[in-house]
Amino acid sequence: MIYLDNAATSFPKPPMVVRAMAGTLQKLGGNPGRSGHALSLCGGRIIQRCRELLAEAFDAPAPENVIFFPSCTEALNTAIRGTLCEGDEVICSHAEHNAVMRVLMFVSLLIMRTMLQPEGAVNVLLRNLGLIAPEALTAAITPRTALCVICHASNVTGVVQPVQQLSRALKPYGVPLLVDAAQTAGILDVSLSSLGADMIAMPGHKGLLGPHGTGVLVLGRGMLPRPLVVGGTGSQSESMIQPKQLPDRYESGTANLPGIAGLLAGARFALSHREEIEQYEDSLARDLRMRLSALRGVRVLGHPAAPKVGVVSFVPTAMDAGELCDALARDGFALRAGLHCAPSVHQWLGTLHTGACRASVGIYNTETDIEALARAVGRLLGPDRA
Repeated sequence: MIYLDNAATSFPKPPMVVRAMAGTLQKLGGNPGRSGHALSLCGGRIIQRCRELLAEAFDAPAPENVIFFPSCTEALNTAIRGTLCEGDEVICSHAEHNAVMRVLMFVSLLIMRTMLQPEGAVNVLLRNLGLIAPEALTAAITPRTALCVICHASNVTGVVQPVQQLSRALKPYGVPLLVDAAQTAGILDVSLSSLGADMIAMPGHKGLLGPHGTGVLVLGRGMLPRPLVVGGTGSQSESMIQPKQLPDRYESGTANLPGIAGLLAGARFALSHREEIEQYEDSLARDLRMRLSALRGVRVLGHPAAPKVGVVSFVPTAMDAGELCDALARDGFALRAGLHCAPSVHQWLGTLHTGACRASVGIYNTETDIEALARAVGRLLGPDRA
């Protein structure tokens, strides 16, 4: 199979990720932070090393500001729901994933206010390139604006937002910026300082090459959203009150030691080769866009001049997107069809009712894979289907 669904999760995982996970299950079965014996302490050191690695990479004020979650979605939930109070307003873009949009809608329904638009947020108008204009962002700010959430790169078009410019526009107003780096962490230059962000949420299983069930929230100085989950932390057990110190404030329950061990191995590799990965995936994606754009009956999404990551979505004009992806799957290609949990950007693109086929490249893809996919799409959308 030619795997081209890396925007959903990177696959295959590097061998050292598999070894690290297996090693914890075979040799380090203790519960980190819950006991004083060697197995527990060794597991705790693995988690701390991963925290330190990510803190350095993403410019966290301290390792304790790197918080582990079961997913990027839970990290986003904590950052958004833990920050907002009744009457607050939020700014986001049309490019947001449902991991943001549904949270915003849930919050608006929960507090019984109509402070948010039906899409779940105050949406910033996009330019033709699909880029958010700083002036549009500042025009949306009101005295009630408590948070701005920006998807660094769309999981549909791959378009990368000018987050640093948007951050500079927000600073005079004191509005904190939460960046959803689901498609960019481990691939682009992502950190609190480089983006000017106050919080960054990311998955461990995509660009960081870790396993499923891992997510991270990096908290900037002064950012202390309310925890969504409370319980046992292995610390201050004499108190019925959730600890205030980081990371215990957010990490209740048994840590995902095998997952974090795998994330440590994957992130070490990804971050040490980040620039090479960025260039390689960009080259593959550019080639794929060019080849698909040359086919009759194919619309490639995302303005050609906009900066992008390795996500290439396209719409067949004379064939259902799901039907095409099913046919490609029978030919040995793994793509994803549909709305990709991002209906707002599809509505903006005019593809809400058709969806799209999405091919997303990774470090194990080759030029041969790209050529093979383009040939297969061309064959399936031959003269009788175009």
